[in-house]
Amino acid sequence: MLKILKTRIHQGYRTSQYPTKPLTLHRHFKGLPQVNTACRDEMAQRCAEMCPQEAIDAKKRLIDLGKCVFCGLCERISNGEFVHFTNEFAMAATRREDLLTSGAMPDLTVHRRKDVQGLFGRSVQLRQVSAGGCNACEADTNVLNTPFFDLSRFGIGFAASPRHADGIHVTGPVTRNMREALLRTYDAVPEPKIVIAAGCCAISGGPFRGSPEIIPLETLVPVDLYIPGCPPHPMTNLDAFLRFFK
Repeated sequence: MLKILKTRIHQGYRTSQYPTKPLTLHRHFKGLPQVNTACRDEMAQRCAEMCPQEAIDAKKRLIDLGKCVFCGLCERISNGEFVHFTNEFAMAATRREDLLTSGAMPDLTVHRRKDVQGLFGRSVQLRQVSAGGCNACEADTNVLNTPFFDLSRFGIGFAASPRHADGIHVTGPVTRNMREALLRTYDAVPEPKIVIAAGCCAISGGPFRGSPEIIPLETLVPVDLYIPGCPPHPMTNLDAFLRFFK
């Protein structure tokens, strides 16, 4: 017991104080992109043509965060002239069209369902559904249960059964083989319920977009919250959960 107490004193308080205190991620983290709307047309067009995800609208100077995998290729080939990826991790949206941005995200609570805070403001349980992903989104979601993030202190957690959940947290592109499992899980969640699409694969299909083996999530269930990233950083998930539910 004395050894445990000594270790605890030595370790100190390791849990993040976010959102009470702001948190700055490492400078190498690629977060919310800032597009230079005054960029030369030829450079913007080159970035759009080189983008492996077709996530750039050169004419409107917009990046679709729902398609972007944050590879940073557009920043490298333009040497920052067209876009610069900041280390801002707050990027979630409640509407798909809000993910098309030049660097500013609308207030997530403006278009939030009116019943969300009243129903889930104190406690919310989610059932995680991996619909065919590579496990990166799932791994970074699991990190939220570590002492640094300590998701449960906010009354948010993940349930083993959809019958005990308030909604589903979908990661990965929805494959044909996972379609029925996803729908059964969704149907098992009692009303009212929410659907969260986490990661570019769940939002748009990611690199697998357009494949006949992939079914767009929005055609199967209504989506209430979009969390972009490849995978979304744990802080992007945490920030989205807090602003959406709390």
